[in-house]
Amino acid sequence: VGLGKAFVVTLLRERETLFWFVLFPVLLLVLLTLIFGRLGQEGEMNFQVALLNLDREAASGADFATAVEEAFLALGVAPGEGQEPLFAIRRPAAEEDVAGFLAQEKEAVRLGNRTALIVIPSGFSERVLDGFAASRSPAVGPSGLIQVYMSEGNAASGFAAAIVEQVLLTLDRELLVRAGLYREEDAVPSETAWVGTNRRQIAYVDFLLPGVILMAFFIGGLFSVPGTILYARDQRILRRYWVTPLTVPQYLAGFGLGYMGMCLLQFVLLALVGRFGFGASVEFARPMVILYLALSAVTFLSFGFLVASLAKTANAGMAIANILNMPMMFLSGLFFPVADLPVFLKPFLHANPLTYLAEGLRTSLGVAQGILPVPLTIVVPLGWIALSTGVAARRLRWDVGR
Repeated sequence: VGLGKAFVVTLLRERETLFWFVLFPVLLLVLLTLIFGRLGQEGEMNFQVALLNLDREAASGADFATAVEEAFLALGVAPGEGQEPLFAIRRPAAEEDVAGFLAQEKEAVRLGNRTALIVIPSGFSERVLDGFAASRSPAVGPSGLIQVYMSEGNAASGFAAAIVEQVLLTLDRELLVRAGLYREEDAVPSETAWVGTNRRQIAYVDFLLPGVILMAFFIGGLFSVPGTILYARDQRILRRYWVTPLTVPQYLAGFGLGYMGMCLLQFVLLALVGRFGFGASVEFARPMVILYLALSAVTFLSFGFLVASLAKTANAGMAIANILNMPMMFLSGLFFPVADLPVFLKPFLHANPLTYLAEGLRTSLGVAQGILPVPLTIVVPLGWIALSTGVAARRLRWDVGR
């Protein structure tokens, strides 16, 4: 207990370790949540879009162009008070030159000042009606005739164009109704059913918070454990321990207790910031959640022993830790989903204990649908614990006399 207390007190007194192991995870949670926390939520995304309807006088009387125009104008209405509409739509004024407006907006799209330009061409309604009369698919008419200008080098432009495409695909029924060709009895019945258990929208902070907690445990085990042991050995501090009645198992027990205390401190700070600072709603007071948190701490503690056993000096230990740090964190899904990783990275993903701990923790919290079997998310980390402690028991030397 005394060694564990000394480990935590030393951590809190050293500014560098205090920043990287305690304050840095909190800052990372704050920054990522502020930057990405509202991305994709209704009322938080806004695209600057220009809309030009060149088919205002349909000779047939079937004004399909107006239906398309109204569908996009509906996206320019804010979903709620204090929220942004999905599209901020610019249209030509009543007396504005149409050709000049078109040229100006094309240039705005090219320069990135406009995310998309939607043009409903002249004769649009007639051509759609002809398509219906010829029994062609409605989707071939509207989506094939609407002109959408976008910038390939602009990610926002690509998002806006994808939304435009989805809007056009949902207009089929509306156009059929306006043409008098829609019959309810011919509609194919459909039914929506939930797959899985997540019936609510998961906030980004609820997804991110477990990952940042695991990251805090991980960098503590990867850097502080081997750094403390190797520095104490190189400076002959451990030699002073061994002239006392203290044994190696007692030293390891005290050291592990101190590391667990540091993990508890990290968890409490991150959970408080997540809940009271950003409204995180995840509940950690669950048996499986506590199991995964404890398993994670033990896994990273043993991983720190493994790094210490592979390095001959403290500097070598920090070099090994830095080499492992980024690949293991970013090939694990701590901060973003990794289902679409390239095939050549999949072996690293599945060999990484962080992958299994992150999925197991998020699944037990109800913020992700588990892909891996639950036993595997426990067995693989246990395997890493056995491997790490086995190698460390054979290779780790506790004195400079080698």
